[in-house]
Amino acid sequence: MNDTDHNIWPSLVYTDAAAGRAWLERLGFRPGIVVPGDAPDVIHHSEMVWPEGGRVMVATAGKAAGEFGGVPGTIGVYVVTAHPDEVAGRAEALGAPFVRPLRSEDDYDSRGFSIRDPEGNVWSFGTYAGS
Repeated sequence: MNDTDHNIWPSLVYTDAAAGRAWLERLGFRPGIVVPGDAPDVIHHSEMVWPEGGRVMVATAGKAAGEFGGVPGTIGVYVVTAHPDEVAGRAEALGAPFVRPLRSEDDYDSRGFSIRDPEGNVWSFGTYAGS
């Protein structure tokens, strides 16, 4: 894996960024940098790395989230994976609500699913990597 990848990094704000990071780690992300905020329970900036490439930024809602605002649960993220069934199994074990069940999409030769995280963000995982 290339830890200096150059691609798009969505930024998510959470009421409880530490819990959001823990949830993402259980889903299969690797922990990255954490920049603490002014209070013990505030994360000013952090990164979670997807093992197949890419990453997301995670911060605590409010002032700590800076230019990204302070409204949790308002983003949708698509993550390319060669292993959607495994990721779906981890999501199910987490009790994540499925927005779209795991299925194959013949129209664009992909297999994937969508879930909602504990703060309302929608995460889609699939094999489609663009054309």
